[in-house]
Formats: sequence, C-alpha cells, structure tokens
Amino acid sequence: MEFRVWAPAARRVVLHSGTETIPMTGDGQWWTAEDPGAGHGTDYGFALDDDERVLPDPRSRWQPGGVHGRSRVYEHDRFAWGDAGWTGRQLAGSVLYELHVGTFTPSGTFDGAIERLPYLRELGIDLVELLPVNAFNGEYNWGYDGVGWHAVQESYGGPDGLKRFIDAAHREGLGVVIDAVYNHFGPSGAYPPQFGPYLSTGANTWGRSLNLDEADSGEVRRCIIDSALQWLRDYHADGLRLDAVHALVDRGATHLLEELAAEVDALACAVGRPLSLIAESDLNDAKLVTAREAGGYGLQAQWDDDVHHALHAMLTGERQGYYGDFGSPECFAKVWQEAFFHAGTWSSFRRRVHGRPIDRARIPGHRFVVCLQNHDQVGNRATGDRLTATLSPGLLRVGATLLLTSPFTPMLFMGEEFAARTPWQFFTSHPEPALAAAVGKGRREEFAAHGWPPGDVPDPQDPETFVRSHLDWAALDQDVLALYRRLIALRKTLPGLSDPRLDRVHVIHDDGVLVVRRGSRTVVANLTQVPRTVPLRAERVIFATDDAVVLQSDLLTLPAESAAIL
Repeated sequence: MEFRVWAPAARRVVLHSGTETIPMTGDGQWWTAEDPGAGHGTDYGFALDDDERVLPDPRSRWQPGGVHGRSRVYEHDRFAWGDAGWTGRQLAGSVLYELHVGTFTPSGTFDGAIERLPYLRELGIDLVELLPVNAFNGEYNWGYDGVGWHAVQESYGGPDGLKRFIDAAHREGLGVVIDAVYNHFGPSGAYPPQFGPYLSTGANTWGRSLNLDEADSGEVRRCIIDSALQWLRDYHADGLRLDAVHALVDRGATHLLEELAAEVDALACAVGRPLSLIAESDLNDAKLVTAREAGGYGLQAQWDDDVHHALHAMLTGERQGYYGDFGSPECFAKVWQEAFFHAGTWSSFRRRVHGRPIDRARIPGHRFVVCLQNHDQVGNRATGDRLTATLSPGLLRVGATLLLTSPFTPMLFMGEEFAARTPWQFFTSHPEPALAAAVGKGRREEFAAHGWPPGDVPDPQDPETFVRSHLDWAALDQDVLALYRRLIALRKTLPGLSDPRLDRVHVIHDDGVLVVRRGSRTVVANLTQVPRTVPLRAERVIFATDDAVVLQSDLLTLPAESAAIL
C-alpha cells in the first residue's frame, strides 16, 4: 500500500511500517512511499529529518496505543454496515440529546451507550449528539483536548466501536451528530505542527490558532474538511457540531465554514440523506445559517446561548458573569421572538455592542439549537452542579415546558430528562505530571477570580472527579421522565408547538406570569411562589405540570411554579 504525508519543510522523511524502514520520496509538499506488505492492522509512523523519533500520522485513522503511539492502518470498507435502509434525519423538527460517551454509562464505551439507544428512542429523541470522540491524551477527557482529527478514541471502542454505535442508532431510528473541534489542538500529542504549518501566528483562548489563511494554509484547510467528510461519509454520521467557530480566524474570500458547507451539501446529494452542520458561535450573527445564495455560509444551525442564558437567569435568579444582562421577563420575550438578546446592543459582560438582529420573517427558529442545560453550562460551573441542585421541582418542570414548546430546536443534556443529580465536572487524565499540575492550577485560579475557595474546585486529574460525573441511572425520577416524554410527544403531534416561524411567536408577561402564543396554542408559566389567575380564552388544558391547574370561565388558575399548554 502507499503511504503519504504532508511535510513541506522536511528535508527527509522515513516511513516506519511494521518492521520495515523505508525512505520516502518528496515533491516539496507531499512525501510518499510504498510498502507492499502493509495493510489493515499495520502499525506505522514517520521520522522527520535527523530526529529518530517515530511520530504518528497527522491523518491517522487509528491510534490504538494513544495519541503518542504509532498509527495503525484502518480500512473503512472492512466494516459490515446494517443501515442500508437509513434515510437520515433532518434537523428541522428534531429533538437533540447531548451525551458524553465516557460518563453516559458505567462502561464509558460506545457499546455501553448502544444499550441505552432504545431508551432514547422511547424518550422521543431524533438526533444523538456525541461530545468529541476523536483521539485525545489519556484515558478520559471531555474530548476538547483532542489532537487526532481523523482517529477515534480507543478507550471508547475505537473506529469499529463508533461504527457499531452509529449503525445501532440508525436501526433504532436515531441520527447521530458528532462534536468536532477544529479551532485548536490539545496540549499533549499535537504532532501535526511538526510536519507543517498547521498553526498561525495568532492565538485564541486555548493556544495557537489554526492556519486557515496564511502561507501554506491550503492543506490545513483540506485536512479539516477531509476530517469532517470522513465522519459523515465513512462513519455514516448525520451531522457535525462545530466547536467554537468564532475562533476560526479566516480572512480569505471564502471562509472555511462556507467551503465546508458546500462540500457537505455535495456529499449529502451523493449519499442521499440530509447532513447537518451546527456551529457553536458566540457571534450572534445569523450569517452562519443564512443560505449561500443570500451571502451567508449555508450552515443548517447554530447554538444560541442567549436562549439558555435567558431561561437560566430567569429561573435561578443568577446574575453573575455573562448572566448580568439576562433574567428579566422582557429578556425572555425578546429571545423567544427574535432568537438573540444581544442584537446590535450593549453587552455589559463584553463591554461593547454585540451581535446583530435577525430577520424574523426570513430566518426560521429551527436554525437555533437551544437548551436548558448542556456540557458547557453545567461542566464549566465550579462544582459541575446541575439545575437539580438549584431549582425547585416546580421550576424544573416549568423550564422543561418552556424549552420543549419553543420555536427553536431543543437539545437535552444527558440525565436532564430524569432530573439527574450527579454533577458533571471538568475532568482530565493527562499522564504528564507537569501538564496535570498546570491544568489543576489553572482551574483553581479561574474560579478563585469569581470568589470560589480553591478547596471547593474539584481537581480535574483526580479520578474521583471523573467517577462522580457518571450518570446514576438508579436514581432515575420516573415522574420527571414521564413529563419530558409527554412534552416531546406533544411537540411532535401538535404543529403549533414545533412551528419555527418566529414572526408567529408572541410573548406577554405580567406579575411573574409568562404567556407565549404559538398560533392556535398557548403556553402559560407562573414563575412565582403563589397561585396566579390569568384571563385567557381557550378550549381546554392539553398539558399541565401540576394537577391543580384549572381552566374555568376563561380564567386559568396556575398554582405556584407551574406551567400549562392550552
């Protein structure tokens, strides 16, 4: 078989394939060599110039010995797929479920997660979103420290394990979205920059930025796009969640995201099923989800943190940090009707004007993925506490009702649907002592600036931090689970509750009561600790979070901290 590697600055490259050592031939950019005896399962790597170290392939598909070990040849066509009848899942109308493979089940593997797929189907989920599964340093990690863009984490089950999971999901009628991180490399095992100019002269929150627009950036862009296409084509994934795209600095005429979207659309035509790209972006700019014909990038959706912040701050009363501008009923009304709160307006957290308005008549709400909880909003709290540690049972039910009757695409965070009380904390397993110490120190200093005593911040490297973050399925609250199932079922059977047209959403509020009109349906929430009576014309109550909700003579009486759908 032929081996290829991009190493434009190298003077000499040697292939180490199995027990063979073979000098490679270069053309100034790419180096090639043939090893007739190599094939699926062959371990290999490359030595550059006078360095005797054998480095893994920057485009490795398989790292069975971890990110520092040799790569292993992996042939995609050896896997026997059973999803020939799968026609895909479009994002519009779907409900997403975000999970971390390593803490979703006791085994922390793809095979363990497969056992829970029937549960997710019965819940009413359409798309399962996996936190990053590409190769990272150590045995467990959130996944955002990944360095192998083309390889699957071995401790989860490796490439065959991911294929088994996606194949099983499709047979259950569930699509799969993979969280892909292309804005930085993790702090350990990032060997690609030794082969070529993968990094730019700039930096972002996590270190050096990727080289998307400087000299020799073309092959870096190609590597990213090929990685994305691999997940969708070779692993049969139905979409990608693109991490922190605001950190993708690209001053070229065609932004990387636009180029990627065009290639993914072409692939969708070839495979005959919808493929979705979902951007995590804090830019509050609908250009990302505007069609390319209209001058946008043409992505299918973007995360909308303003919706989360509006809900969280309103329900919890928290106002620290970026919650400072959120929490009022006026804020809730604005985001429910216009998607963004900061839309060319002042952001006190950023200390500048932020975002731009969207065209409510042109941009549908399903292009915004929203949540009540997610990995960031739980895990980046000092102790990783969920809303179950903060909110009353009544307000938890109110929050779920508002989320699942919104005009947006709702996403649940694993365990939210059964009122999980296990925390989800920041954990790492870096084997390098210096790096491990630096990560823990950085975490303590980050939260000390917000007033948290260092002793209250869990040590990311402590194995117990990882253990504590596993879901406790034995503590499943059947009543809360039944509520989520019912809400999702109503969303799927009553068109008014899934209608994405933002110009048909109308919110009024008074004295702690929210009234959200969605065409022929109305959602009412009492956020106060006392009963409220609301004059409201409706035929009947379709759903209520409290049995004491009463509709009589055009008057709706809501107990404290309750909600209803009419």
